Amino acid sequence: MPSWMGWEPQTEMGRRYSIQKALVIVGIVLFILPLAQLGNASVSGELKLASIKDLEGEGEEPEMKTQEQTMQANPLEYYARPGLMTDPKEHAELFEGLPTEISALSQTVQGVLIHVFWAERYGVTLSDEREEEVNIRSVAGMLARIRELDDRPLTEARPLEKRLVGNCRDFSTLLCAMLQYQGVPARARCGFGAYFLPDHYEDHWICEYWKADEQRWVMVDAQLDGFQREVLKIQFDSLDVPQDQFLTAGKGWLMCRGGQADPDSFGIFDMHGMWFIRGNVVRDLLSLNKIEILPWDGWGLAAKEEKDVSADDMALLDRIAKLTLAGNEAFSEIRSIYENDDRLHMPPDWEPLRTENYD
Repeated sequence: MPSWMGWEPQTEMGRRYSIQKALVIVGIVLFILPLAQLGNASVSGELKLASIKDLEGEGEEPEMKTQEQTMQANPLEYYARPGLMTDPKEHAELFEGLPTEISALSQTVQGVLIHVFWAERYGVTLSDEREEEVNIRSVAGMLARIRELDDRPLTEARPLEKRLVGNCRDFSTLLCAMLQYQGVPARARCGFGAYFLPDHYEDHWICEYWKADEQRWVMVDAQLDGFQREVLKIQFDSLDVPQDQFLTAGKGWLMCRGGQADPDSFGIFDMHGMWFIRGNVVRDLLSLNKIEILPWDGWGLAAKEEKDVSADDMALLDRIAKLTLAGNEAFSEIRSIYENDDRLHMPPDWEPLRTENYD
């Protein structure tokens, strides 16, 4: 198995994803316009990113511990540093000299990735081996494969057939990693997009970065290039996605718990309902702890059978949902609830930790 390949899907949802990959192509064809001519239309805006103070540096062990404690107490410092999945490791030099404007940085991501479910719409036929690239978890693994396919700087857009095959999680995580390398607080978010199918909230990920001059988190959908925007008839700015267009998983959970939305309108393919939203609530919490697992990964509370979910589990999910919707003031509790509850914390024997290089 090539070094860039990831572990096989471990959950029932993962297996069903694999079986039903082709169905999304049919859905897109039925829903959207005929194939338009591909262009290089750019997303709007030239939003400048404000970096926080660079925290890198050598130091004695006590100083490093103090720095780590400070970072854990300050969400902006915490999210300005790479995590388990977003660390570029030996490929960090690829991030040198990247643009700092969010529009140009998003275009850089679009120039090296192709979405597995959109490939045919771009005129690309993927082999089974190429489709397996969606199982790459880490940004370092993504960058290794990107280099294998085309070793030019990331700012040079690849031919479509030379782009890494990924999904929305990968577009979001790669953009997040680039921003963090520049010292910009950024985090991937797991939830649901309202702009793919009518009357439906599609399983989706976006990137969120801290816009210092406005003192707020801004959602960016790096997947939406000019072609997808045209096909989907996107009317909003994909560099500042409105909150009614992307719902974080916690918001969807609380809406359904409060009778404000139908759980069956949340999901992907034939997978939908509260069990699906539950999985995304946990994945979003993990992402807020800088553990951006694959959409079909899961353990503990995310992987429980519906019949085994207790009243205590539901109360915990309600609490998590509310925390993920709160502001920076909830950061300490978001970290604590992950660290101290075995239903959420990454198991030390989680298979990818043994089979993939996260040292």
